[in-house]
Amino acid sequence: MKQKYTPPSSADSPRFTGLSTYARLPYLAASEKADFGIVGVPFDLGCSFRSGPRFGPAAVREASRLIRRANPFHRIDVFEHLSGGDYGDTPLYPSDLERSLQSIQLFLAPLVKGGMVPMCIGGDHTIPLPILRALAKETGALALVHFDSHTDTDDLVFGTKINHGTTFRRALEERLIDPQRSIQIGIRGSMSSVSEIDEARALGFEVIEATEMFALTNAELVRRITRRVGKHKAYLTFDIDFLDPAYAPGTGTPEVGGPSTHQALSIIRGLAGINFVGFDLVEVSPPFDHGQITALAAANLIFEFISLLAVRRAKK
Repeated sequence: MKQKYTPPSSADSPRFTGLSTYARLPYLAASEKADFGIVGVPFDLGCSFRSGPRFGPAAVREASRLIRRANPFHRIDVFEHLSGGDYGDTPLYPSDLERSLQSIQLFLAPLVKGGMVPMCIGGDHTIPLPILRALAKETGALALVHFDSHTDTDDLVFGTKINHGTTFRRALEERLIDPQRSIQIGIRGSMSSVSEIDEARALGFEVIEATEMFALTNAELVRRITRRVGKHKAYLTFDIDFLDPAYAPGTGTPEVGGPSTHQALSIIRGLAGINFVGFDLVEVSPPFDHGQITALAAANLIFEFISLLAVRRAKK
């Protein structure tokens, strides 16, 4: 019987003490097995505007100290059904993008091969590329559920092929994702070209722009996402700039006119029917945050990701 890892009891351990692991989960070595694992990816060499997401994992962990065991919306004690821990941060090379991406993939590969579902905290939105590379070796091409204000399907940004604005074009070219099962939600803001969203659609993605998203109820939006993915194994990527900057000021490329934290939580909670095998939350940039607003939103969104796994496990 494998060891089960859960957070300590809040009655016995004050929340302001101890190491800043996510939700005070135990720190695990790579050899220790769990159902899900928190992995920090403090990488921001792919940023095109405001840097700082390399400090995101530490900020989100610190903001997660108040995360508890039970999800009142789903009426479930997450850790009755799941074992999870914090595996620390991936090794990185601060001046070498390609070597850093290889290092991220190498760190994750044995974990996902052992069946762990990665919950990665970025870092900028380049990091899904090595995560998907590690996952796809085990699963094949995945459906992508992508919350963002940008499509991240450019071919080049400032003359480079790999950065936070090109991630999902590269993932598509490497056949890490199936565009016919993938969907992008919340796209908005001024763009470099009037054809940018059309180009994403031409690549095969379903794109729900913010104006259309707000015209739908959350239930209708959840049905669109669920229908698109179907029974395919899926990967959820959440750029914190999906939220309006009033709710997430600490990010590198903020776009006004987005949803609230409440709306985002409601949407995520509706996705329990999808077979997710990996998650990330990216682009938290603490130098631009205020009173942990962004980090707190990120920490709680990650708890909802974990809860999706618990709900699915409870139904088996």
